[in-house]
Amino acid sequence: MKRTITSLRSGLLLLMVFTTGGIFGFIYELLFYRIDLGHFVKRGVTFGPWIPIYGFGAVLVVLTTSQLKEKPLRVFFISALGCGGLELAAGFLLKHAMNLRLWDYNVEIWNWGNVGGYICARSVLFFGLSALLLQYVIYPFLERLCDRCSEKGLVIIGVIPGTLFVFDILASLFCAAMRQGMLPRLW
Repeated sequence: MKRTITSLRSGLLLLMVFTTGGIFGFIYELLFYRIDLGHFVKRGVTFGPWIPIYGFGAVLVVLTTSQLKEKPLRVFFISALGCGGLELAAGFLLKHAMNLRLWDYNVEIWNWGNVGGYICARSVLFFGLSALLLQYVIYPFLERLCDRCSEKGLVIIGVIPGTLFVFDILASLFCAAMRQGMLPRLW
């Protein structure tokens, strides 16, 4: 019985990390593009205030660096490389599998170290720094929150926002596929 509770808690924690990462990424991009373009721009393809790749990156960071908390430099480098690889792979696959270009570092400020517009050194460094914030501040906070919440409380703060995020991703993918003519018309 204890293992089920631990598995449930771990799953809810990862869902909370995913949602928190997505919201964090949305806020970061909102502020970055305010500086870059001089005005606010809603970034991402979802309808809500979150960007999926940041959520996936946050989960990747937690899964790959949780055992390395005593070594912040390793957390930084593993996270920067892992999230950079995720961004490169996602950008390449979206472009070549769905003909979608969701970001292009070729046209942004501070794009040094740019690789095909899919990734640049600034983004990789930002991922590494964000991973430190996640691993040493945000994740411990979420763990304490999970420890203090009842099951009903966990559903409210974890499952409801996480489920909305996942459904938003699915709806956004469906709409993008429809726009690209990848799905047959439903009517």
